[in-house]
Amino acid sequence: MEIRLEEREFSNGDVYSGQLRGTLPHGKGKYAWSDGIIYEGDWEEGKISGKGKITWLSRAKYEGDFSGGYLHGFGTMTSPDGSLYSGSWRMNVRHGLGRKEYCNSDSYDGSWREGLQDGSGSYTWTNGNRFIGNWKKGKMSGRGVMSWGNGDLFNGFWLNGLRHGSGVYKYADGGFYFGTWSRGLKDGTGVYYPVGSKHPSLKKWHRHFGYNDTGNFILSHDSSINLEELRNSKAVSRTLSEITTTSGLARNSGRMPERFLDENWSTTDPPRDYMGHGPLSKSGRSAGSGENEGRGKNPIVFEREYMQGVLIKERIMSSIDMSRKARPLDGPKEVSISACVSFLGGKWNYYLMLNLQLGIRYTVGKITPVPRREVRASDFGERARITMFFPRNGSQYTPSHKSIDFDWKDYCPMVFRNLREMFKLDAADYMMSICGDDGLREISSPGKSGSIFYLSHDDRFVIKTLKRSELKVLLRMLPRYYEHVGEHENTLITKFFGVHRLKLKWGKKVRFVVMGNMFCTELKIHRRYDLKGSTQGRFTEKNKIREKTTMKDLDLAYEFHMDKLLREALFKQILLDCSFLESLQIIDYSLLLGLHFRAPDQLNDILEPPNEMSDQESDSVASVEVGLPREPSIPPKGLLLVTHEPNSVNTAPGPHIRGSTLRAFAAGEKEVDLILPGTARLRVQLGVNMPAQAHHKLHQDQEESGTVELFEVYDVVVYMGMIDILQEYNMKKRMEHTCKSIQYDPMSISAIEPTLYAKRFTDFLLKVFPETA
Repeated sequence: MEIRLEEREFSNGDVYSGQLRGTLPHGKGKYAWSDGIIYEGDWEEGKISGKGKITWLSRAKYEGDFSGGYLHGFGTMTSPDGSLYSGSWRMNVRHGLGRKEYCNSDSYDGSWREGLQDGSGSYTWTNGNRFIGNWKKGKMSGRGVMSWGNGDLFNGFWLNGLRHGSGVYKYADGGFYFGTWSRGLKDGTGVYYPVGSKHPSLKKWHRHFGYNDTGNFILSHDSSINLEELRNSKAVSRTLSEITTTSGLARNSGRMPERFLDENWSTTDPPRDYMGHGPLSKSGRSAGSGENEGRGKNPIVFEREYMQGVLIKERIMSSIDMSRKARPLDGPKEVSISACVSFLGGKWNYYLMLNLQLGIRYTVGKITPVPRREVRASDFGERARITMFFPRNGSQYTPSHKSIDFDWKDYCPMVFRNLREMFKLDAADYMMSICGDDGLREISSPGKSGSIFYLSHDDRFVIKTLKRSELKVLLRMLPRYYEHVGEHENTLITKFFGVHRLKLKWGKKVRFVVMGNMFCTELKIHRRYDLKGSTQGRFTEKNKIREKTTMKDLDLAYEFHMDKLLREALFKQILLDCSFLESLQIIDYSLLLGLHFRAPDQLNDILEPPNEMSDQESDSVASVEVGLPREPSIPPKGLLLVTHEPNSVNTAPGPHIRGSTLRAFAAGEKEVDLILPGTARLRVQLGVNMPAQAHHKLHQDQEESGTVELFEVYDVVVYMGMIDILQEYNMKKRMEHTCKSIQYDPMSISAIEPTLYAKRFTDFLLKVFPETA
């Protein structure tokens, strides 16, 4: 059909002039709508496609690529307010690489997704501030560097526009703080290096966070941070009066504003967390007063612990020792690896993780389509196995892969498929968590077993290697376990999602169990304890305690006061679970306890509200009163229990969340949610998001330790579960009990008869969670 030139005027007032094929615009043409919009450019079969220019009556205009009537391809958009975007488009929205210059002279240059900044990009503010790093849904998220016009710089991790995770803050005066942040506030352990002190080399931090050795920004795949390399074993004692005689405490909480929207962005001055970045005590201020003279003279440095921006602990240390080879803070500790996996390391460890992902993807995908049915006795038997060989080049049933050949065995697949559904886990989500492109990461072993632990990329699942004896115990107890967790949805016992075995080409066998991560929570876990109720050897050497160290019974310096009904529900389930384990002759289990501390409530009036940073406020306070006697408040004053509203909280099942919402006496015996002012609203379940008040038990030797606890009472959120349930009281454990009883009190050692073990365990926890009068 021939193309002809023609001008047409339509009944609605629109006008077209240009090439036509039949009755449709095709080729070059100009179309003017009656409302003032004008397009001039390419057409195809009646649709705008190709190169063209469109202008609106508001004086907005776009020039670039079109497809099927949409802005699609590369083009430049000028908005009515004067902002200019030049880059990629998809279906009328910014998508791909592009640069936007805002009407206030801010600019963003980088990746876009569905109209929002997403991926790698750089944003520059007119006041000289600049962020270079990763974005997600229009907010700074992931690794990135923020520099302020006054010379301050933060190099670390972000979440939803706030500093969140590990990082390094460099102050304009030359001081450094290496630590962790949570929702924009310092939260956890870190080290502050005043001006003139000798700090660690920043080259590795540049590599971790996105700078190469020349100082240019790059995006690194290595996100591991090792804060303990900043730690020093020597400390200088201070009195409580020195700590609490505080001046120059900064008011700003350190939150970045959440106004990182697509239009008209703004920032404030560099953040300052409560209690500032400088020395806190009198001795610290005197040390810092001669900063210029102190250069090269190794002045003191400060190891600090924060909770939501509030400084609760501080140790003064000499930086002379800091220049020595430091002990890793959070890095994997050396553990004795069992013989079956001692060959692993480097690429072999990578192969092991890859094989594990391949096998789980295969078996979960194979069993999921099978119609659900009740389990039978045969589903627990010796023949209830799925086996498959995975050659490197692939086969009729398996994909090719970059690992080595291996044999795969999946134990009791129908049982674990039903368990996953009982625990309300979606099969696709389960596979994506463990088998997704982000992969697994190895974590240090908290115990003496020598097991290797892997964590899924989203922290939902823990994968642990098993000894052959542990695998046998698990398979023997599986029918009773299935029955118990089915009858008691609030059980605190570890949730098992799958048991597997790898056999590598040279005959080595590695067994795994997939479990729920009890500490998968949006709140930071500040303390971790493994509690058995025994005392012999149940302590951690002080010089081995790190920020994420799992401590033991004798290290616990708190008792926790809970709401009456929450406590009753807790011990009702603990007794049920202990009775179950006792019936199976299981010992050596423990309560894994995680604590999220809230900033002491007497400081809440000093901390500014979330998402606000005021330059008009006074930037210091004269002093802070600490340790004042007060009446306990159950529930704690800083935590609010309110009537449960399903639409107001996240009710999606998690790896350790299955049970019903708990009832609280403080809320009229109704189901409750927990509100953390300015942070979150959480559903309260057994072992998850349970509020309590932690009373610190002061020790006489505290001052000699060089570390001072600034507060005696804390509001905490408690997470807990029962772990290590695969040790039977067998002949080996009987011999251990007999031998150790000669040297120690028989009731102080871990290996005792199951009935006594259960009683001692519950009696100890009754002291940890005492009844409130």
